Amino acid sequence: SLAVAAIPEGLATVVTIVLSIGVTNMSKRNAIIRKLTAVETLGCTQIICSDKTGTLTQNKMTVVDHYGDDETLLATAMSLCSDAEFDVNENTAVGEPTECALVNYAQKLGLDKNVQKTQLVRIGEVPFDSGRKMMSTVHRDENGSLIQFTKGAPDEVLKRCSKALVGNTVVAMTDEIRASILASNKAMADQALRVLMAAKKELDAEPAEYTPEAVENDLCFVGLVGMIDPVRPEVKPAIDECRSAGIRPIMITGDHKDTAVAIAMQLGIITDASQAITGAELDEISDEDFETAVEKYSVYARVQPEHKTRIVNAWRKKGKVTAMTGDGVNDAPSIKNADIGVGMGITGTDVTKNVADMILADDNFATIVSAVGEGRRIYDNIRKAIQFLLASNLSEVLSIFFATLLGFTIFQPVHLLWINLITDCFPALALGMEKPEADVMNRKPRDSKEGIFAGGLGFAVAYQGALVTLITLASYLIGRYWLADLHHAAAIASGAYSAEMLGTSMAFLTLSMCEIFHAFNMRSLRGSIFTMKGQNKWLWGAGALSLLLTTAVVEIDFLCNAFELAHLDLMEYGIAMGLAILIIPIVELVKLIQRQVEKKKA
Repeated sequence: SLAVAAIPEGLATVVTIVLSIGVTNMSKRNAIIRKLTAVETLGCTQIICSDKTGTLTQNKMTVVDHYGDDETLLATAMSLCSDAEFDVNENTAVGEPTECALVNYAQKLGLDKNVQKTQLVRIGEVPFDSGRKMMSTVHRDENGSLIQFTKGAPDEVLKRCSKALVGNTVVAMTDEIRASILASNKAMADQALRVLMAAKKELDAEPAEYTPEAVENDLCFVGLVGMIDPVRPEVKPAIDECRSAGIRPIMITGDHKDTAVAIAMQLGIITDASQAITGAELDEISDEDFETAVEKYSVYARVQPEHKTRIVNAWRKKGKVTAMTGDGVNDAPSIKNADIGVGMGITGTDVTKNVADMILADDNFATIVSAVGEGRRIYDNIRKAIQFLLASNLSEVLSIFFATLLGFTIFQPVHLLWINLITDCFPALALGMEKPEADVMNRKPRDSKEGIFAGGLGFAVAYQGALVTLITLASYLIGRYWLADLHHAAAIASGAYSAEMLGTSMAFLTLSMCEIFHAFNMRSLRGSIFTMKGQNKWLWGAGALSLLLTTAVVEIDFLCNAFELAHLDLMEYGIAMGLAILIIPIVELVKLIQRQVEKKKA
């Protein structure tokens, strides 16, 4: 009863502690887990849908190119039509990274925003909206004249331009001018630059209402700026690691399609522009058709928040475990729908963080991949601990069962309590500290519907439990029927202790040490422990402690008496230990056969 009762309690304790250790390790790597179920799901992840700006890139925008005849006016429009401010003390702009780049751009041209905003006072605005992809501000100069600046996505702003600034002259927009603007936009985007357009409109009177319909029309094109947002250096290796791990990375961005394609090809997310699609093109595809076509695309450009939800749902309907990143309030539905919702710790809103399963403290794509690897490691370690505990407890149950059938008592309750506390608990916890195996990110994601006993774990528990049982019974019989007569005949005759006590002492030491040695087998469920790099210092510590305490129980007289055991001499101790260590070569042989069988199947 003690052996059986120890199983669920021991498993629950070990699994909880292993999960806690894993969550702590993840937080040290900037992945904060909000829901424990996400740890297990991470190991199954097949699709990672990620924002571009700040996650795949550094979110450190710098203007490096421009197009337009009046660069001073272009810089002025970009600087004033933004909410970033120039901090004189820090000598740089503060605010949203894209707008900071625009303010810094103007500053380099000698246009201090702190001075400009006193000369051209903002009196109204139409804030940026992800649907319109632009914002507008209205300003009054010292003479009372009014001017409006609009900045935003070139393809959207250009639709509202009826004029263009050519030289110092405002002319009507023509197909030729429009084609030239679009060509310049594409040229910048093909260089992986993020492109914004600025336009202006001179007003006779302040708008009656500040709405897009009332303000953003009949604009005059001023120019384009191209900003570079460097790719995070650690992202390319992380993308490669995704590929080897059977995980498909998906880029989702509000940028122009050409910009998204250039960066995605640079990172190795796609190999051809045909693998990219825009939000507008996605709108033309029905949900049914998109569910069929979703595997064609790895880059989504000019998307709206609702597109993210469609993408997540399409992948999930294909049975793929999907992770989705987001930072804005509108991203909350897609994050909630994903198997793993990932919120941004730096740029994310509180709403996004509250619905997320995991939060990235550094907003870094590589952190997601690292978390996936940690999730796989945790799941592996839980399986190792479960296999070890079940095999160990099964051996105790079987030993008592067969001993009872044969008419003798092999263990007393105190012996089982000691084994469960010392030689089961500590090594199982140490296995939870095991480092990831070398191939942990070279495997395909496991099936989320796969049970804990899949992959031969049930068979392993059965044969390993039976093997430890045979070794333990052999040790008892050797001690009871051979060594008792050979070494302890006089002590037994005097009634100091019985032959059964010697057999129990042998079996107790053998079972205890067999479980310790078997814990080293569990460092890898399939690989050889002799080829593993590095050592588990926690397991060595648990083994040494268990060896020391168990040896004390069978060698120190007052402890022997307390546990109703017989003192073992050097020969008996050596035989018991020799039998116990047999578990390592036998399990290694079985693992070798299993590897050969799996290799042939592959």
